[in-house]
Amino acid sequence: MSGGRTEGGGRWLGVYVVAYLVFLYLPVLLIPLFSFNNSIQAAFPLQGFTLQWYATLFGNSALSGALLNSLVIGAIAATGATICGITVSYMDLYGRSPLAATISAIARLPILIPGVIVGISLLILINLIGLGPSRIAIVLGHILVALPTTVVIMRSRFAAIPKTIREAALDLGASDWTTFRRVMLPLSLPAIVSAFMLAFLISFDEFIVVFFLAGTEPTLPLYIWSQLRFPKSLPTVMALGTSILAVSFIIAATAEILRHRGLSAPAPRPADPSQPKQTERGELQWHST
Repeated sequence: MSGGRTEGGGRWLGVYVVAYLVFLYLPVLLIPLFSFNNSIQAAFPLQGFTLQWYATLFGNSALSGALLNSLVIGAIAATGATICGITVSYMDLYGRSPLAATISAIARLPILIPGVIVGISLLILINLIGLGPSRIAIVLGHILVALPTTVVIMRSRFAAIPKTIREAALDLGASDWTTFRRVMLPLSLPAIVSAFMLAFLISFDEFIVVFFLAGTEPTLPLYIWSQLRFPKSLPTVMALGTSILAVSFIIAATAEILRHRGLSAPAPRPADPSQPKQTERGELQWHST
């Protein structure tokens, strides 16, 4: 009886998961479908296949400017968030300080705060310090939003590195900075690239924070939102959304592959004293016991 009940529960769980995935991703899959439809109406039946909506993406100066702003802001924000994530996560694991643990917890806190609250808070802050809505304000806001992701990725990578590697470098006379720069960072390179790519995606797609902090230079999400007010621009927006979706999927998949490769990378094995070691000149040198 218990086996049949378990099998029935697993079947209903599978149905629930499938229904949830369909509800979540079916609207996303409809965007590429309608982007090739030869009609300005996003409705069935489809009127025919066309590429004219993708052709309208080229030569659009407003779109090009918004895209350039998103790329520049995303690259700067991703760099800043990655550097901060590396520093915060490393000090959290190896700093052995209550302050470092507190900073790490605060750095991961924005992921739990609603975006509207974050946007309003940042708007008040930048007005108080005299920046006002601008590109610099957007960069600072995007660093804050992307920081939790970089901290989580880098902390998991640093935690996966055997502590004996760092201890061996310190025992051999290397300073903390040298150990961090020459040992820990090279071992964490796949995770660093993954953190940067995911932080770039978060910055590139962010809308709520940009809505509060943007000045006269909108980013791509703001441009898309402004075009939704015009029904004739809807097919072009769907073509643009399809392009962004494809690029985002490639970047996210690459980042995930790099992250898993970094986590599964084997740790360097200590040298076997019974085996000779080759020097820089090609000579064999035996380890002394």
